[in-house]
Amino acid sequence: MPMLSTFIIALREGLEAALIVGILVAYVVRTDRRHLLKPLWTGVGVALVASLALGGLLAFTSAELSDRGEELFAGVTSFAAVGLVTWMVFWMKRTARNLRNELHGKIDGALVGGPISLALVAFFAVAREGLETALFVYSNFKTVGVASTATVGLVLGLGLAVFLGYAIYNRTVKLDLAKFFTITGVALIIIAAGVLSYGIHEFQELGYLPGVDSFLWDVTPWIAKESLLGSLLGGLVGFDTTTSFVQFIGWSIYLLAVLIPYLSKGKGAAKAKVSVNA
Repeated sequence: MPMLSTFIIALREGLEAALIVGILVAYVVRTDRRHLLKPLWTGVGVALVASLALGGLLAFTSAELSDRGEELFAGVTSFAAVGLVTWMVFWMKRTARNLRNELHGKIDGALVGGPISLALVAFFAVAREGLETALFVYSNFKTVGVASTATVGLVLGLGLAVFLGYAIYNRTVKLDLAKFFTITGVALIIIAAGVLSYGIHEFQELGYLPGVDSFLWDVTPWIAKESLLGSLLGGLVGFDTTTSFVQFIGWSIYLLAVLIPYLSKGKGAAKAKVSVNA
């Protein structure tokens, strides 16, 4: 269902943001600097507002454009979302082991500049996740085409992410974060491949890419795009009942080019641990 893909996106990105906030708060509390919690939470709050504002801006801009302009906007944002998500999953794979120490170092450095500098550290740390989520969720909404159920998945995913982040901070829940981020990273890459396919389709409709009417398959007589199966496949892997050769080639190349290096036993990846209080 469409809600499943947005649920995965929100859970993965939301938990990343929650862990980052937990690491920042835990370090401030442990080093007896509780007076710095206010600017820290201010930075987090501004980052969340900025993320919501970006999501609203994307939706508003899309609604105000002409049909052709909307197709161009949807295609460009889809490609941008895929690029950003791809960069972020590899960034987390590469930096997960040292994320806590890196954030601690940024806090120590920000103390020289005072509360505003600390607020900026918190803002940029959370905004990186929030802005990425807003762009990727918007593009996924366009891909699945069912905003109501996709919104439910988004809310449920964010709610569970906040709960898990708080539980991990209080050490009431133990989660194998390395395995969690690996599995959800694979899921995000697969969803991103579907978003890429959607962006290719939009550019084909505009005439920027060839083969708009050269279908690899057309299964609309058997699977309606709005059916449960069509929605499930569309939300998870970007399946389209009428998929062109160019879409499938782009989808396949992206998956192979990204999944293989992501799943390889690269530098510090598979066994990396993200901790909050340690």
